[in-house]
Amino acid sequence: MKVFRNLYVQVLVAIVLGVILGYVNPGLGADLKPLGDAIIKLIKMLIGPIIFLTVVVGIAGMGDMKRIGRVGLKALLYFEVVSTLALVIGLVVVNWIQPGAGINATAATLDAKSVEQYTTAAAHSGGIVEFLLNIIPDTFIGAFARGEIVQVLLISILFGFGLAKLGERAAPVTHFLHEISHAFFGMVAIITKFAPIAAFGAMAFTVGKYGLGSLLSLGKLMLCVYVTCGLFVFVVLGIIARLHGFSVVRLVVFIKEELLIVLGTSSSESVLPRMMQRMEEIGCARPVVGIVLPAGYSFNLDGTSIYLTMAAIFVAQATNTPLTLWQEITILGVLVFTSKGAAGVTGSGFIVLAATLATVSHIPVAGLALLIGVDRFMSEARALTNLCGNAVAMVVIAIWEGAFDRSKAGAIMLKPEPAAPPQD
Repeated sequence: MKVFRNLYVQVLVAIVLGVILGYVNPGLGADLKPLGDAIIKLIKMLIGPIIFLTVVVGIAGMGDMKRIGRVGLKALLYFEVVSTLALVIGLVVVNWIQPGAGINATAATLDAKSVEQYTTAAAHSGGIVEFLLNIIPDTFIGAFARGEIVQVLLISILFGFGLAKLGERAAPVTHFLHEISHAFFGMVAIITKFAPIAAFGAMAFTVGKYGLGSLLSLGKLMLCVYVTCGLFVFVVLGIIARLHGFSVVRLVVFIKEELLIVLGTSSSESVLPRMMQRMEEIGCARPVVGIVLPAGYSFNLDGTSIYLTMAAIFVAQATNTPLTLWQEITILGVLVFTSKGAAGVTGSGFIVLAATLATVSHIPVAGLALLIGVDRFMSEARALTNLCGNAVAMVVIAIWEGAFDRSKAGAIMLKPEPAAPPQD
């Protein structure tokens, strides 16, 4: 049937089949994890070169150093305000609903070994100074080899500046890199055709490994996270979008295929190259896309921010750990910094949460054992919200910068572009 040729439908069917298989045959479902991992690794393999090529060509073509700095400053300001707002919303909701009340867990009865890998990773994650130093790669190639988005972005910006300073002499190099970028996006198009297989394997693994029963045991927290993320997207981001003349609902519909791939793989990085293309299609200028969107993947993680505050306070409630208002504000302050180190891949949010609890020391880190069974299910909410947040941020900053073509963006605008006056 023609409808099944649509990637959106293929991924949706694959997700449903994956859930069914994981439930009917948990052992086989858990064994299918490599299907999801393989496609994600293929995409991640291309992210570094695509960011490099897009940013370098964009900056070299823009030429105006002041404008590049202005775009970066606006992006960081927007990221900080909106992601901090997400942290505050998560804190308010979890205190209001109190999903952890009544669990009455104690550190003595919790399985501390189950979170040992995360606490070990958290111990090596360092503080804000180490995070800032880590933005600078040890070697030029090392940033690409490790797939560090922010490091690749720094290298790309510096290389782009170098080409821009050369003026006309850089034209052959810029043209060459521009042509190579088309080849990389062609590779993305090929790999994306296998997205349904990735979604099927990842969902079969998730349900087979953790079971639908784990959903019920901590369903109240999961419901809080999903509802809060949904309200954040359609209310908070909706208001931001409306103030800038476009509809967040229409934007979500526009990127529905990317959202379904993220839902299946639990990784927003799996669609970063596609999102860069989609944002250009909707009217955002390529140079601005190249700077803002990759940076958003490290500094604008709205869904992760909501989850981190809710999960931290949930553990305190579940272990009957009393917290003063000042202690909760301290947790919020720590998360303002630690949340910026959470990449858009599965599991990183859990490591950041472990690092945060270890830093504030009020809440037993062993309480994270309560979340392990359902963290994978909540990672979908985080990843979907992160993607929506970065899509909205991309359009907003492009509008601020005057780098948004409204004639291309008719699909998401509240009002259509006025018709051009008739020519005499």
